[in-house]
Amino acid sequence: MDPDQGSEVTTYFVVKWIHVLSSVVLVGTGFGTAFYLFFANRSGSLEAQAVVSRLVVRADWWFTTPAVLVQPASGLYLVHLAGWPLTTPWLALSIGLFVVTGALWLPVVWLQLRMAAMASAARTDSGELPARYWRYARCWEALGYPAFVAMLAVFYLMVAKPTLWE
Repeated sequence: MDPDQGSEVTTYFVVKWIHVLSSVVLVGTGFGTAFYLFFANRSGSLEAQAVVSRLVVRADWWFTTPAVLVQPASGLYLVHLAGWPLTTPWLALSIGLFVVTGALWLPVVWLQLRMAAMASAARTDSGELPARYWRYARCWEALGYPAFVAMLAVFYLMVAKPTLWE
């Protein structure tokens, strides 16, 4: 991209700022909510699990979901403005990893919804989480780790833009 392109440069940098900000919201919210639910699940406090799981679901709807939508829209617009082909290796790998992360995230959202419902019901009714909650929690973690690593790789690729293969 040629910096002398006037308004296109301004548009590019505004869209880039939105793209970077939404990526920080996406990864930051994901890491933050995972941190709190991970430790709430180990706290032994049903109250903590019920509250944190409910708030994790809210954070996903309020922050993660909009960021997931903004990321590809702003990213593809940046690709267009910069004139990069989608086959550029670092870009193709970034898009692939983003898709993999989304494929891991969708079941995580479903698990979080179920876990929040079970924790709320247990707090109200029995005072004890069902065994299914713990199975879901293990699956939630198993899906979350590779998703987080994939997003860290996307961050690296976006910043470094390495030559991977030609």
